[in-house]
Amino acid sequence: MSTDASPSTILEARTALGIELGSTRIKACLVDADDPTTVLATGSHEWENEFTEDRRWSYSLESVWSGLAAAYAELVADAERRHGVRPTTFGAIGVSAMMHGYLAFDEQGGLLVPFRTWRNTSTGPAAAELSTAFGLNIPLRWSIAHLHQAVIDAEPHVERLDFLTTLAGYVHWRLTGRKVLGIGDASGMFPIDSATGGYDPDLLVRYDALAEGRRPGTRVAELLPEVLGAGEHAGELTAEGAMLLDPTGELRPGAPLCPPEGDAGTGMVATNSVAPRTGNVSAGTSIFAMVVLERPLASAHHEIDLVTTPAGDPVAMVHCNNGASELAAWAGVFERFAEAAGATRDGAPLARDAVFEVLFGEALAGEPDAGGLLAYNTLAGEPIAGLDEGRPMVVRTPDSRLTLANLMRAQLYGVYGTLALGMRVLSAEGVELDRMFGHGGIFRTAGVAQRLLAGALDAPVAVGETAAEGGAWGIAVLAAYLRERGHGTDDERDASLGAYLDHRVFAGSAVEVVEPEASDVAGFAAYLERYRAGLVAEAAAVAALAPTTTPTPEDESTKQK
Repeated sequence: MSTDASPSTILEARTALGIELGSTRIKACLVDADDPTTVLATGSHEWENEFTEDRRWSYSLESVWSGLAAAYAELVADAERRHGVRPTTFGAIGVSAMMHGYLAFDEQGGLLVPFRTWRNTSTGPAAAELSTAFGLNIPLRWSIAHLHQAVIDAEPHVERLDFLTTLAGYVHWRLTGRKVLGIGDASGMFPIDSATGGYDPDLLVRYDALAEGRRPGTRVAELLPEVLGAGEHAGELTAEGAMLLDPTGELRPGAPLCPPEGDAGTGMVATNSVAPRTGNVSAGTSIFAMVVLERPLASAHHEIDLVTTPAGDPVAMVHCNNGASELAAWAGVFERFAEAAGATRDGAPLARDAVFEVLFGEALAGEPDAGGLLAYNTLAGEPIAGLDEGRPMVVRTPDSRLTLANLMRAQLYGVYGTLALGMRVLSAEGVELDRMFGHGGIFRTAGVAQRLLAGALDAPVAVGETAAEGGAWGIAVLAAYLRERGHGTDDERDASLGAYLDHRVFAGSAVEVVEPEASDVAGFAAYLERYRAGLVAEAAAVAALAPTTTPTPEDESTKQK
């Protein structure tokens, strides 16, 4: 039973609930809305994407709602266990999810085709045509690329299309009845005009003209959700929405919701990386860097997406489909070896965290260039590297030094390989960084992934107390920001998102900053040169080797407890 003020905070709904649907886990996080660094309860539910018969990655909508209900039930149980009370309403709620993809509905709200996630790389012709027409990079995973590919392919459902949204936008719609989207998530659907805070009007017109010959009468603006900025009211939880989250009926309707956001935006919030010259690297199933820009880029680059912060400021995004999953698979091999060998710590088999600790410690002992080893973590296609599909590989020359230390350093370098290719493009554009913030399970083992990332980027990398909290906490903070704008003082209501994060969330937070070491910078540069050259071997493997089974990648890194 809690002895502090938390029970009254929960019962009086001075709280903010954040829910995020990640690639392998749905998480719920309840915070004190007056002090969002105080986490009151958490819940989660593991789920996995499916590889459909038409070779697309998807999640069923049934699994969305069963997973959300399971994560919410676990959060309620955790609140009761820790504080002796069960929440029945909240001061504010926020929903976040993996960005991009394609959720298409007809006029009656029926799903037209199974959810097509960001992992799908079947939109190449559409992305190329759009990039040329718009004069900027439109990535394969963006919603407009999925829509245009369906138009190009004359898919039957296109004629009945009435509404298009992301996973976060869909969940929010069902909870509130409102078809809206936070500006950060919306910027991964269609290009945003940061000056107006809406979809770029010129590009909307260009798209309608582009689609006219294939889908006459297209008005793409009518298909997309309304765009809202951080702190704007985005609806209230309906009775139907409350039952979806909590089928027991305990949850009452009426709580306000903040605009739904994508995982990139909530990662920026969770790391206080919303000001120019700051950025964050989020590592999980995928890995991506978000860099807040001081000025527009001089040229369009296929490696760089132009998106926004949840407040609408322009951001350069380097997104890679493959993150820490292959690294985690190798850790699983060594975990099993330790178990088979009877290795123990304090009389018990090595836990997953202990395995990562040992392997990451070995990586620090490796040669700066990983001894000539190369690791490709490509479980899926990687557009930055020009790969339609992936084949994970370890490659070495006869004169390389195969040791455990070099192997693990190569695996960690492999996580950062394609990311570094994109970051080199930003460096050539003259983009400068004061700090990058590391975010995700890979940074739980202190000082290792952080140091090697600093060497890979040749920039200081910070890791804070919230590094492993994830986007559920980030969207809870955005929900708390909404509540503050409705309940705070005049100054608090007028505070920008950046000021709110600086003064109300991160003031006094412990942050450890690691400067790049010269040997790591030089070593990674040598590794990356070989990595780039070796991509021809990766492409040859894709061409020559078909998958032996239906792929089901799992982000084991999220299971580091």
